[in-house]
Amino acid sequence: MGERVATDVDLDGTGLRVGICCGRFNRDITDRLLEGAQRGLAAHGVAGDDIAVLWAPGAYELPLVAQALVTRWGADAVIALGAVIRGETGHYDFVAGECAAGLSRVQLDTGAPVVFGVLTTENREQALERSGDEDNKGEEGAETAIEMVNLLKSLPGGP
Repeated sequence: MGERVATDVDLDGTGLRVGICCGRFNRDITDRLLEGAQRGLAAHGVAGDDIAVLWAPGAYELPLVAQALVTRWGADAVIALGAVIRGETGHYDFVAGECAAGLSRVQLDTGAPVVFGVLTTENREQALERSGDEDNKGEEGAETAIEMVNLLKSLPGGP
């Protein structure tokens, strides 16, 4: 392939199909992330008809929904959104870790980018801060999804 260094960030989402899977647990936070992701996708040219939003019970179930969005709906990329807030038990570590590992597996198994937009915070205040208007990880996830699809398409033999 030779020396090929991609330095330009391509955020043109025209024609891309993007799935968004959301965890209902801590839904008030996830709703804010979803608004950010939808805002980000629209700002970069992804048509509303090319966005599918599916809700799962919580973050643990997101990998299966992400996989279905790629394999059954044909998503070019998936943005996984949710909020796992640390409590006083080990539940946080298990859910957050398994969610991250599952989403990583989906993207490696399918070849489609799966963006980890699941907040893993110590408290509710941190989750609110990362899902606000000025710093919204859902909006950031939209840009990451578009950039990754376009990056992969730019490779020889890419989709």
